[in-house]
Amino acid sequence: MALALPFAIYVLAFVAYAVHFGRRTPSAGRAATTLLVAGALAHTFVIGMQTMAAGHVPFAGTTQAISTFVWLLAIAYLYTEVTTDERGLGVFVLAIIVALQAVPAINGPGVEPQSAVLEHPLFWTHVAALLGAYASFGLAAVIGITYVLQFKEIKAKHLVFFFTRLPSLQVLDVMNSRTVFIGWVLMTVGLVAGAVWVTEALTTAPDDPRVQAMSVTDPKIFVAILTWAVYTFQLVARRTIGWRGRRSAYLSAVGFAIVLLNFVLVSYFLTDSHNFGGPSARGRAFDATAGHWPAGVGLRPPSPSARSAARRAEPGHPRVARPTERSEATPRGARPSAPRTALRGAALPRRDAPRQD
Repeated sequence: MALALPFAIYVLAFVAYAVHFGRRTPSAGRAATTLLVAGALAHTFVIGMQTMAAGHVPFAGTTQAISTFVWLLAIAYLYTEVTTDERGLGVFVLAIIVALQAVPAINGPGVEPQSAVLEHPLFWTHVAALLGAYASFGLAAVIGITYVLQFKEIKAKHLVFFFTRLPSLQVLDVMNSRTVFIGWVLMTVGLVAGAVWVTEALTTAPDDPRVQAMSVTDPKIFVAILTWAVYTFQLVARRTIGWRGRRSAYLSAVGFAIVLLNFVLVSYFLTDSHNFGGPSARGRAFDATAGHWPAGVGLRPPSPSARSAARRAEPGHPRVARPTERSEATPRGARPSAPRTALRGAALPRRDAPRQD
């Protein structure tokens, strides 16, 4: 599969970053950065090919969105590494990248024709801004976790492992604050764009069940608003009551845990409202008798008349029974009646003609 190649390179990069983190050898660090650049380039090529094949950037479905998020996180970390000349965070970032990229690598890209309701530019603004926000929050979570690990080592006065391999606490705290702020701005833009888009989608596609399910009670939207509230509290608390350092680091980790909960578990198992790119784990093909239409299929659900026609077209329906077979509507012992189309233009037998069986 196409996404298996960047996944394999990311795994090699993770191993190289782990070796560099443990041994602090410059050659391992350069090899790790080179592998990560190669993985990001391969991932960029795959996403470009999917974009050309589908006619849109592949993040309309859950699996495609995870792949694009991993790509953005890799690019965000590479930018951080180049600007700060620090590779100590790489092993933690690559652990997240490898774990999440395993999902699209196993399931495949799954690019499907998009629904007409997604052609509005506000939809793409909504998704792109949220994916960028999630990438920033993921990087902030890694920074927060490393801050806590180093803080505990300093508090225990055992300055051996993390203290010699990570940036100082002051640098990590500033990086955490800036990364969270960038993610919060992007998420605010994404939520506002999404709210305006849903309002317009309800008028242009009122019969789409996925659009109808988009409200505050939808699990994905509710958890997204909860995520925004957590990071808003983190920024406000930092400026008003002095929640810096370790407390801010804990909030970054908790916020990204909620992001992962919403991004993977909620999207795959609790709701299909945001899955426009292909059937999710809950999806099934349209069942005419049940009258439901799963998320991921880029068409409107059939009308009641179409569902009735689909039921009549089933092999077991009485109206489509063959003339030589007795249908369920024919009483036992009665002769099956020929279809009306076969009687048109045919000569009827005379009453006094001998009966031929």
